[in-house]
Amino acid sequence: MLPRLKQLTSAVADQIAAGEVVERPASIVKELVENSLDAGARNIDVRTEEGGIALTWVRDDGHGMVAEDLPLAVSRHATSKIHHAQDLLQVASLGFRGEALASVASVAKLTLSSATAEASQGAQITVVGGEGGDISPAAHPVGTTVGVQVLLFNF
Repeated sequence: MLPRLKQLTSAVADQIAAGEVVERPASIVKELVENSLDAGARNIDVRTEEGGIALTWVRDDGHGMVAEDLPLAVSRHATSKIHHAQDLLQVASLGFRGEALASVASVAKLTLSSATAEASQGAQITVVGGEGGDISPAAHPVGTTVGVQVLLFNF
């Protein structure tokens, strides 16, 4: 009998995408540092525990994100750099696909905290295994912090 085609579930598709982004903990650091540089960061702090499996943490002093953008930042195909197909010909940034945070969040516990210079306070969202939580207020300097815990817990 021939195998039949079937549509992958979103969870499986996200985990496949994660495998393309998350080859090892160092690849997460690369993606997050590229995001920081694209955000205009001049200072980037990186911390890891247990080789990045238990924790990968990156904080920058870039321009930050408004609270309303946090859920988009951890969703697939969300980017501030591409709006039309012709934009692909003029990409001048390191990360533009809108996949890194969503892919990592599908296989880990990811906490994203950010604040802009215009905001009176920062905001935070936590995503566990691709399932997002609510946005909550958070004390945070201008810039963004991404904490990735328990990498690959759901494999």
